[in-house]
Order: sequence, then C-alpha cells, then structure tokens
Amino acid sequence: MTLARSLLLFVLAAVAEIGGAWLVWQGIRESRGVLWVLGGVLALGAYGFVATFQPDAHFGRVLAAYGGIFVAGSLLWGVVMDGFRPDRWDLVGVAICLLGVAVIMYAPRG
Repeated sequence: MTLARSLLLFVLAAVAEIGGAWLVWQGIRESRGVLWVLGGVLALGAYGFVATFQPDAHFGRVLAAYGGIFVAGSLLWGVVMDGFRPDRWDLVGVAICLLGVAVIMYAPRG
C-alpha cells in the first residue's frame, strides 16, 4: 500500500505542478487572463503541500525522484494538452528518468 500511495502522490504532485505551470503559461503567453494565472499559482502552491505527504522522510530524495516524474509528466501533458509528439529519444529519456525514480525511491535500504 505504501508504494501505491507514493505513486499516487507523485501523480498528484505532477498534475498540480505541471498543470499550474501550464495555467500560468496560458494566462500570460496565450493572453487568457489573470484568472488562469491565479489558478496556476494556486495549483503550484498545492504541489508544495502534496510532496510533504510522501512516506519517505527525506526531502532531497523525494524531490530528486519527483524530478523524473516531472519529466515524464511534462511530456505526457504536452501530448494530451498541446498535441506534442515525442520522438524515440524523448521516450528513451523518460524511461531513463523513471528508472532513476525507481532506484532513488524504491530500492531496498537497510
């Protein structure tokens, strides 16, 4: 259950951070207005809280591992929201990042 909880928290953090950054981008670069920016700022703030619920107590480990989730989530967000088409090197890079997440967060420690 701890693994499932941790993965769910990583997904929630990615949605909050990537979604928040996308909302700010839309508000500023696409001239959608201040409400989009405000929504983005709130989502980015929520991201900061979500990370604190990770079962691992080490800030550096959680944030380092989240970096790999962020890379994968950013590419996926681009595919879904902006029609981005990743090439094979994007996919290789994501696989490497997710392998790093698995090693950093879930390798046996003792």
